Amino acid sequence: MAHVMAASELVTATIKRPFQNDDDNSSNGNGNADGKPKARRREADPAAALAAARHEFGEHGGVNMSIEASATFTVMEPDTMRRLFAGELGPERGDLYIYSRHFNPTVLALGRQMAALEGTEAAYCTASGMSAISSVLMQLVGAGGHVVASRCLYGGTHALLSRFLPRASGVRATFVDADDEAAVRAAVRPGETRVVYVETMSNPTLAVADIPMLARVAHDAGAKLVVDNTFTPMVVSPARLGADVVVHSVSKFISGGADIIAGAICGPASLVNAMMDLQEGALMLLGPTMNAKVAFELSERLPHLPLRMQEHSRRAAEYASRMRRLGLRVAYPGLPDHPHHARLLAIANPGYGAGGMLCVDMGTEDRANRLMHHLQNTTRFGLMAVSLGYYETLMSCSGSSTSSEMPPEDRARAGISPGLVRMSVGYNGTLEQRWAQFERALSLMQQQQQQHPDRDAATKYCKV
Repeated sequence: MAHVMAASELVTATIKRPFQNDDDNSSNGNGNADGKPKARRREADPAAALAAARHEFGEHGGVNMSIEASATFTVMEPDTMRRLFAGELGPERGDLYIYSRHFNPTVLALGRQMAALEGTEAAYCTASGMSAISSVLMQLVGAGGHVVASRCLYGGTHALLSRFLPRASGVRATFVDADDEAAVRAAVRPGETRVVYVETMSNPTLAVADIPMLARVAHDAGAKLVVDNTFTPMVVSPARLGADVVVHSVSKFISGGADIIAGAICGPASLVNAMMDLQEGALMLLGPTMNAKVAFELSERLPHLPLRMQEHSRRAAEYASRMRRLGLRVAYPGLPDHPHHARLLAIANPGYGAGGMLCVDMGTEDRANRLMHHLQNTTRFGLMAVSLGYYETLMSCSGSSTSSEMPPEDRARAGISPGLVRMSVGYNGTLEQRWAQFERALSLMQQQQQQHPDRDAATKYCKV
C-alpha cells in the first residue's frame, strides 16, 4: 500500500519510534535530514487539512485504500525480523509491519487523517473512546498521580477518574468548576498534578471550556491539558488553542452511523511514541486495537464530516431558537443568551456553527420521559437512545442514563437537572417536517397537563 503523508505529518515510523517530532531533525534547506520533504504548513481549517492529507490509494491503484486484514505480517529474510524489533525497519522504513497490535497499514492511514483533522503531529486510533481516554490518563498520570478535572464530564469518564483509577492505580482526581480559573489553579498540586482534563463542550450541560486559559494553567503547573472533543469535531480544534492531547469517541459524530465503536488519541509524536513503547506503552501493552475493517469504514466517512457537522449545527441552532420562543428552557451555545456564546465564537472554526447538541430542561424526570415518549412513539421526531452524531435525532434523560454513574450530589454540582433532556439533533427529513413533529408532541404534553393539573403543579415546564 502506498503511503501519502499528511500535511501535519508523521515522517518516520518504527516499532520503537513510529512517529517523528516536527523538530527531531534539522533541515538541509530542501527537506528533513533524512532526505524526506519537509511537512507543509498545517491548514487552519479542519476541512482543508483533511483534503491536504488525502487518503491512501488501493493496492492495485483503486481510488479507495485497501483493507489490510492480516493480524501478522511475513518477512522475506530472517534478519528482517530482528531489524524490525530493533527499530531499524518499520512502516515508514521499508513499508514493513510485524503484527497489527503494533501497527496496521489501514489503521495507521486513519490515524494520519485524524492528526490532520485535529492539527496534531500524530494520532492513534483505538477500539473505543473510553479506551482512548483511559490509555492516555494511565500513560500521562501514572500510579499515585493527580488529575484536575471538570466537575461536569461524561459519566463514564467521571467514574474512571473518581472510582476505577483510584482503586486500580492510586490516581487522585479533584473535580472543579473548569470555568473558574482561580478554582482550577487552587486545585493544582505542585509536583503531583499531571493532567488537567476537560471536554470542549461538557456532557451534558454544554458548557464551553476556556481552552486557552486552561492550557495556561496546566502548563504553568508542568501538567498536560487533555481535551475530549467528541461533541465538537470540526467546530473547535483544541490543539490549535493550546491543548496537548485531544481524545475522541469516534463512535459519535465522526462515524455518523451509530454502527461503529471507536476512539482516537491525537497529540504530539513523542506521546504516541511513548504509548507504543514495547516495555512501558499503555497502547502497546493494554492492546486497545482498532480493527482494520473499522478503520477503512471510518476513513470513508471522514470526507463527509464537514458537511454533516454543518447540517447538524444548522438544524440544532434553528430548533433551539424556536424552542426558546416557545418558552422552553433550552441550553445551546449558539444562542446569544448562552453564558459561553461569546467564548465559543472566539474559539470556534468559522463555518461549522455551534454543534449538533442541545438540551431542554423539563424540570423533572417524569416530564422529560413524557416528552421523549411522545417525540418517539407518537410523532416520530426522534429516538430514545444514548450516543450522538446519528442522522436521526437521539434523546436521553442524562441524569438517569449517561450521567447516572455520577452520585446525585455530583450531578447537582455539575448543573445536571433531573429533567434535562439531551438531544443530538439529526438531519434526515426536512427541518419543517421535524419541527411540526416536535410541536405536536409538546402540544400533547400541554393537553395532558390541563387534564391532570396536579401532576405538574410544582413546575411549569414550558416557562423559562
